[in-house]
Amino acid sequence: MDLRSLRYFVAVAEELNITRAAEKLHMSQPPLSAQIKGLEEDLETELFIRGGRRLKLTESGQLLYRRAKEILSLAEDTEADIRSMGKGMKGTIYIGLVEGRAPDIAAEWFAGFMAMYPDVRFRILDGSTDDLLEKMRSGHIDLAVITAPCDNSLLHSFHVGDEKVGALMNRSHPLALKAGDEIEIAELVAENLIVPSRKAYIETIYKWFGSAGAEPKIVCEMDSYLDAAALAGRMVGISIYPRTEYIPNDSLIFKGIKGDDKKLEYLFVWQKGHQLPRVEEEFIDYVKECVTAE
Repeated sequence: MDLRSLRYFVAVAEELNITRAAEKLHMSQPPLSAQIKGLEEDLETELFIRGGRRLKLTESGQLLYRRAKEILSLAEDTEADIRSMGKGMKGTIYIGLVEGRAPDIAAEWFAGFMAMYPDVRFRILDGSTDDLLEKMRSGHIDLAVITAPCDNSLLHSFHVGDEKVGALMNRSHPLALKAGDEIEIAELVAENLIVPSRKAYIETIYKWFGSAGAEPKIVCEMDSYLDAAALAGRMVGISIYPRTEYIPNDSLIFKGIKGDDKKLEYLFVWQKGHQLPRVEEEFIDYVKECVTAE
């Protein structure tokens, strides 16, 4: 595979018609058909189901289409960044933000940095901590704000914030009707719990319940806060998630869990031994200054 072959493939995958794709690419149909056939031979699989008026992507073709879009986007951004080097502080910063307070924490950094360097752009991806670390390993992002802990043998990191952990539940739940905006961990014993799927987080929850002489009754592990909130609203269980400013609907209420240890730490991270573009190194220094000044 090369970038040209991927561009040809993406055009055909989007048009699902060789003639229209050839017109879009300003080339004739036979060489385009030959390129697609050659790509299939190189990959030893069919990418399209032929027959009828329209082509159809095979399962392999669907996978290649998703990956090809990512590869071509990354190639274009990389070319633009390299061309901009030496022309002042320009380029694109690739950063991932975990759910919770991370977007709010990072918003000030983005606004302040762009005010200093108007030609800088950000490419922001979201996801769970594990998702973002995988995106970092695969080269889709260089920087991330994740939740602790992290592997300090592989990552540089520094603290950028904390967030109280609590219980998100339907307003009609008996615990929601109790006075006060906090509950004890012991009050959640025997309750169906919906928790983030990260292993380290689940281990922490077990420690909290262990201090109360019990085990958590986890019925569902999820990556998405919004999905967890939806299940809590439907009385599937109580979601044990970091508190955020955003509660999806009025049927839900958040109760903090008592204890100074019932919190989540946010870390700014990047890979050790990985050369970063100058604009990203400058951004790291800027964020450190912002955190120090708080």
